[in-house]
Amino acid sequence: MTAGPPKRPGRGDATGGERRQVPRKKPSPTRRTDPPEPRARKAGERGSEPTSRRGQGDRQAAGRAGSGWAGKPRSATSGSGTSRSKLTASASPRASRRRPPDPAGLAGLRPRPARQARVVRPSPRRPGRTFRLGGSDRRLRVGFIVVAFVMSVFAGRLVQLQGFDGAQYAHAAVQERISKVTLHATRGEITDAAGVPLATTVDTLAVTADPKLTRPNAVQIAETLAPVLKVDSADLVPKLRTPNSRFVYLARKVPAATWKKAREALRTEGLSGGVLTEPDPLRTYPSGAVAANIVGFVGSEGKGLSGLEYALDDKLAGKDGHMVYERGLNGQQIPLANSTEQDPVPGANVRLTINRDVQWAAQKAITEQVRRTKSRSGDAIVIDTRTGEVVAAATAPTFNPNAPTKSTAFDRVNRPLQEMYEPGSVEKVLTAASLIDAGYVTPETRIRVPGSLIRDGRRIGDYWDHGTINLTFAGALAKSSNVGTILAAERMPMQLQEDYLRKFGIGQPTGIGLPGEAKGLLADAKDWNSLRRATISFGQGLSVNAIQMASAVATVANGGVRVEPSLVKGFVDDEGKLTPNPAPKRTRVVSAKAASTVAQMMEQVVQGEDALSKKAAIPGYRIAGKTGTAQRADSDCGCYRGYTASFAGFAPADAPRFVVYVALQDPKGGDNSGSGLAAPVFHDIMAFTLQKYGVPPTGATSPTMPLTW
Repeated sequence: MTAGPPKRPGRGDATGGERRQVPRKKPSPTRRTDPPEPRARKAGERGSEPTSRRGQGDRQAAGRAGSGWAGKPRSATSGSGTSRSKLTASASPRASRRRPPDPAGLAGLRPRPARQARVVRPSPRRPGRTFRLGGSDRRLRVGFIVVAFVMSVFAGRLVQLQGFDGAQYAHAAVQERISKVTLHATRGEITDAAGVPLATTVDTLAVTADPKLTRPNAVQIAETLAPVLKVDSADLVPKLRTPNSRFVYLARKVPAATWKKAREALRTEGLSGGVLTEPDPLRTYPSGAVAANIVGFVGSEGKGLSGLEYALDDKLAGKDGHMVYERGLNGQQIPLANSTEQDPVPGANVRLTINRDVQWAAQKAITEQVRRTKSRSGDAIVIDTRTGEVVAAATAPTFNPNAPTKSTAFDRVNRPLQEMYEPGSVEKVLTAASLIDAGYVTPETRIRVPGSLIRDGRRIGDYWDHGTINLTFAGALAKSSNVGTILAAERMPMQLQEDYLRKFGIGQPTGIGLPGEAKGLLADAKDWNSLRRATISFGQGLSVNAIQMASAVATVANGGVRVEPSLVKGFVDDEGKLTPNPAPKRTRVVSAKAASTVAQMMEQVVQGEDALSKKAAIPGYRIAGKTGTAQRADSDCGCYRGYTASFAGFAPADAPRFVVYVALQDPKGGDNSGSGLAAPVFHDIMAFTLQKYGVPPTGATSPTMPLTW
């Protein structure tokens, strides 16, 4: 049986059996791969151009003739089974893929073996992975999960707000409408010894605003309030628009009548919402400048800034209270809503030892003399010798505590306690009392007084030129001889002299207890040389303040017992009951006999035809006094420049009740002496004080002591 023409291999096996579907790889749709260019033909090669037109036609013809794979000629014995099976096996797809096709289509010819050009065809790239959308079930599941997550977040936040933080947010909501107002405690009064107010408090208001409510109408509210409150509208607008605030001050210390006018103006314009008031007590000083430097003043916040207002601030201030209430949209208190109130505790009332009338007289006299003599400043002190109470402490220049910022800092200084200076010859009273008490001299002790002395190479003389004169110790004091005083003082040991001076209060705090007090300067005796010892004896080389010097002289007037000076008598409660301060400390400095003897010596300064200070005499009264004229130390140049003119005295001399001390710093003019400038001021103040307190003359006559020998 002859075999028919061979079948064209299909996509199955080589024998043409059952066709099996084999997936064909598709080329990538995104990239085209061209076959590589054929290798150049070598000389003598045939049929090596796969792309020649003849070769293409031959292959097409061979295909139409049903020939097998090119390059494998059919055998003449193809009809036999053995040969067919071999042929069939050789025509398998696997074998055909290994053998390159015949480019010339010359099947059946047996060409001379030639080296075939091998064409390598690149394998097609695998296509990129494409995104396939999920099905509707998958989308539903993902959407459900997302919605469930979001709802769980909202649910958790809701549980946190209502379950855990609910009380906190409720409290915050309440606090938003809660307002707390400070109820200022009434500051205690400062009165004179008779209860007349020197500093008191009056009820005024502070005008406030809630910027959250006033911000939309800030300009209109400012223009309405400005003319009534007497403030600039340009200053009010920023306050009314303050961001992130529910409270600002628009005006302080506003009288109730003024606020009433402002409130009516706001209501007329329909702008009252957000503008409120609260109590704001005003500190006022009814007597103006009287005792201003002692009393002091307070600041805008009601705190004491100087004087007794500062020193006693904790007692005067009291303790503030407060009121808590719920407010509505316009800031007003909601009626019948919950509110709490803690009452303020008023401050204590302070009663001073100052007598307002005597203080006024002393201040008037010293102010006029400072103006007339063009002095830098002046002080006038009045002390009750029996109690040590300061009845007046005047200074000039001074200030009005109702408007303290309109005065300079120099005017506001409490000079009677804070300014130090060398006292001059007034200090000779202390030297005389020490010498007489220690028994080194008597009023009749004779002293030969030369025109000058040399101590440590420095010449010391008296204020008047003279040759050698014969003076008693009483005469040396009455004529204020520096040389005579030095010669008497040199009989006493230096250490003993220092001890006496310190017991008189020199170089020691006065005991008044006000802050900023200058205690004066007194060097230790071990540091004295002969020059310093000499100058200290007549009032140079040591420093004091005015109250300190007045207290020392008051020791002699009080029979030799020093009573610490005081300014505060005690504290008065709301019912008017006085709680007095502890009694001042008393110190025996010299004997009563020594004090009385010195008082009689001081009378010689004022009484008699040759008295040095007749201007201090008061008709009907025995006056004991002592002048002082000292060179004034100037810190600007570190030298002596100018003078301190002073006078100290007490009356009645035989039954002393009051001491008056006057000091003028750096007076201008021809006369710089204490007898010419300070003695007249002493006269005016002492006469007024004796009359004010009704102190009668004793009727006795001043004794006469020998002044020369």
